[in-house]
Amino acid sequence: MTKHRFSRRDVLNSATALAATVFASPLRAAAPEASAITPALVEAAKKEGKLAFYTAMDLAFAERLAKTFEEKFPGVAVRVERSGAERIFTRIAQEYGGNINVVDVVNTADQAHCIVWKRNGWLTPYLPGEVAQHFDPQYYDPDALHVTTRILISPIAYNTSLVRRRTRRRALPTCLIRNGRARW
Repeated sequence: MTKHRFSRRDVLNSATALAATVFASPLRAAAPEASAITPALVEAAKKEGKLAFYTAMDLAFAERLAKTFEEKFPGVAVRVERSGAERIFTRIAQEYGGNINVVDVVNTADQAHCIVWKRNGWLTPYLPGEVAQHFDPQYYDPDALHVTTRILISPIAYNTSLVRRRTRRRALPTCLIRNGRARW
């Protein structure tokens, strides 16, 4: 049996591969600590005077949130811009593409939007103290770039008198659609 002698190059290559594997995860800054609303923050907001809130939520609820915010922080007017999630996504992309940064706070119904905005560097880290106190960490981004405030469930319903029991056991698209047409 022959002995294998390791050369200096073999040792260096192995050490480099090991180091690359150990340190392969990207380096990132630690998420910011939870922030309390300070008088300095409130004064800075009053100096700006307005806040643009783009949302896909119910308009009456969004306006109630805006009114509550304005009552809590007099001197800061909230302008609610209500539209569908996709329109908001497109609008923000157009604004940032034209270097027009109008939106201050956004609420979208599609988590994928937050992933794109994060990748594009359009989100600013901020973790309100209330979020850290009342939300489970799984509901906010580890980099403090977005928070999940609602989860929507979309159940699939069908008319049991029109879709037979044995048909229901098959995959949904094949039991409800045949030859490109609805079965009823």
